[in-house]
Order: sequence, then C-alpha cells, then structure tokens
Amino acid sequence: MFFIPLLAVLISIYIGQFYGMHRKKKSPELPHSAVGSVVGTVLGLLAFLLAFTFQIASNHYDARQELQLEEVSNIRTTYLQTGLLKEPTRSDTRKLLVEYVDLRIEAAKDPSNFDFMITRSGQILNMLWEYAEAMPEAERSLQEYPLYTSSVTNLVDSYNKRLTVLLEYRIPATILLVLYIISLLSMLSIGYQFGISGKGSFKINLLLFNTVS
Repeated sequence: MFFIPLLAVLISIYIGQFYGMHRKKKSPELPHSAVGSVVGTVLGLLAFLLAFTFQIASNHYDARQELQLEEVSNIRTTYLQTGLLKEPTRSDTRKLLVEYVDLRIEAAKDPSNFDFMITRSGQILNMLWEYAEAMPEAERSLQEYPLYTSSVTNLVDSYNKRLTVLLEYRIPATILLVLYIISLLSMLSIGYQFGISGKGSFKINLLLFNTVS
C-alpha cells in the first residue's frame, strides 16, 4: 500500500515536469508568474482539505478514546456490583467479565481475532442480562437488583456506541476522493512548474511525497 501513493505522486510530478519542459521548448518566453499563482492556489486548496480531513480523523480518535474510557469504567462498575449478588451468579458473572476484557486484549494483539471478539462480546452481554432475568422475584425487590441491571445496561450501551463509532464513523469516501484528486492535481502543477523553470530533482519529489502522504 505504501508504493501505490508513492508511484501516484511521483508519476504525477514527472508527467507535469515533462509537459512543462515540452512547453518550455515550444515557448521559451513562457511566463512563470502566472504558473506560480496557479500552483499556490492549488496548494492552498490542498492544505485546506488536508486540515479538514485531519480534523475529522482527530475527532474520530478522540471519540474512540472517550468511549474506551467509558467502557472501562462500566466494566469496573459492573464487576464491583456483581459482588452484591449471590453465588453462583456472582462467580459466573465475574468470570464472564474477565473473559470480556481478555477478548479486547487478544484483539488488540492479533487483529484477526476482531470478528470473534465482537461475536463473543455480544454473547457475554446477553448472558449477563439473562442472569438478571433469571433472578427470583424475591431478589428483584432488593436494592442489589437495580444496581446490577443498571450497570449491565450501561455496559451494553457503551459497547454498542464504541462498536458503532469504530465500524461506521469513518472519513467519507467523497472527501477522500476529492483529496486524492486535488493532491494529484497539485503534484501535476508543481511538476509543470519544475519543467518550465528547469528546476526540480528526485530528492525534492520524495520530499513532496512525504509532505502530502
């Protein structure tokens, strides 16, 4: 994946450069100032799009971090409040919560476990709620019951929000497409300026690639 944008940027620069050299040979008195103004405008538009895209990515990252902290807090709260339950529900619930955390650790270490983590996490949350449904009527009137059900509900809510942000909240494809197009046009215009001015080198082209990508 690294070589695709590299080739796209370098090819765009060289195409613009060769075309600029061709135009320079045909029109030696070709003015540079007008070309420089166009290049500056295109680069300004590219900078704006890069800043806009970076802001979206930054907001997405911040949202994921906030939801992660929220889920950690809910896991801890649920684990503590299961201590109010009777055995064997208390031990069984805490084992499920430990597995729930281990699934995230394994998925972070090995992304191939991500799909299994989602499936198994949903099953664990369902089982935690089934414990609440299976409690006798006499225990439901106790103060421990609403505390447990509330913590499980919050855990389910934080899991759903985090999963939604992770899978659905992405940079729109239209914005990425426009960004790629403007980037290529910028590289073409810079290459064209290099061509008519007789400047430019492979090191400068690599520097431009690192800046854009």
